Amino acid sequence: MVSFEEFAEAVGRRVRAGLIGAYGVEVGSEAAAEALAYAWEHWPRVSAMANPGGYLYRVGQTAARRARRPTKVLFPAHASDDLASIEPGLLPALQALPEMQRVCVVLVYGYGFGQTEAAELIDVSPSTVRTHLERGMRALRATLEVARDRR
Repeated sequence: MVSFEEFAEAVGRRVRAGLIGAYGVEVGSEAAAEALAYAWEHWPRVSAMANPGGYLYRVGQTAARRARRPTKVLFPAHASDDLASIEPGLLPALQALPEMQRVCVVLVYGYGFGQTEAAELIDVSPSTVRTHLERGMRALRATLEVARDRR
């Protein structure tokens, strides 16, 4: 049996990434912390689940919605060293995407998750992730006026 600490290190990072993609840095981080606190309190039950990461993602979603924060996702507003090479219109374009499209795009292209791994985390099928990725990327390309490279 995996310890809570090992679980929190491996799965907690993925849950936090998904919630940040859905709700922005501040709300997503707080929601992930609440989800991990829930896991700690209910560890025997959570550790026995088939998909504890997906369950905690849902717990985090509930925590984020309870916070009654504005629905607009807030990504960093200023250019830090990490954001210096990013297209300036990307963050506003990501904020404009519907939640599921934004989460899928951020998990797969931002955090490097595989489509199956992202699907497991947000508890949907890989084909659902693929659909949201395609729609999200099509919307981002249109907003940023980027032509798809067809080599």
